[in-house]
Amino acid sequence: MYRFLLSRQWVILTLVGLVLIPVMIKLGFWQLHRHEHRVAQNGLIAANLEARPVPVTELAAPGRDLPRHDMWRRATATGRYDTAHEVVVRQRTAADEQSIGYYVLTPLVLANGDAVLVNRGWIPAGNDLTKFPAVPPAPEGTTTVTGRMMADETTAASGIKDKKGLPARQVMLINSAEQAQRTGRPMLGGYLEQTEPEPPGGKPELVPAPDHDSIGPHMAYAIQWWLFAAAVPVGWVILVRRERRDRAQAAAAEATGAAAEATGATGAAVETPRA
Repeated sequence: MYRFLLSRQWVILTLVGLVLIPVMIKLGFWQLHRHEHRVAQNGLIAANLEARPVPVTELAAPGRDLPRHDMWRRATATGRYDTAHEVVVRQRTAADEQSIGYYVLTPLVLANGDAVLVNRGWIPAGNDLTKFPAVPPAPEGTTTVTGRMMADETTAASGIKDKKGLPARQVMLINSAEQAQRTGRPMLGGYLEQTEPEPPGGKPELVPAPDHDSIGPHMAYAIQWWLFAAAVPVGWVILVRRERRDRAQAAAAEATGAAAEATGATGAAVETPRA
């Protein structure tokens, strides 16, 4: 009754099921690893945001990438803003994650002559994207800024294409190496995302702290993939049993029909009138 499993249709169906099971198991572990990464990152963000601020030079240096474990660390920097080399970063969203505008990026020159890029916050784009927007002025004189240390942005890490031919003093990515080349001044690796002091009138709008409470749906997705993997053999068995039952019923019906035909033929022969 199970010889139908050797048919072309059932061989293909079985092979597809055998392929799907390990694929779904692997996809489940991929989602599990994403969940674990998210949990670890949330822990790192929370710990670094709660840590005591340290001088920015303890975390960053010219030509050195910011280590991942120092991301979101609170740091302080004291110096004078170099507004002549201030730029805006295009296509950034406000805290509501809907309004599109610019980040205001201003170098802060430290006492030793090095500079650190400070993301002073978000401003709306305005009507003419071909011109440098009206930017709230940076504080004059010596000032101290507190913020979160962030790594340099790259296209590979951010997914943002670094377009060329932009209007003057507009960039797509926050990158200390590019700004060091542009200004001719040594820049500390990474940049400072300002949290204090609050700008007068709330402009620019400070970038909010990253969300580190949500763990996302990755664990649920992992469980779903594993349930799908378990459902494949169960479904295969159900289909096999249904096919066997249908074939048995068809064979029984065929045998009953043949028996009925044979009985009818015999009866007809018996009732044939004598000559």
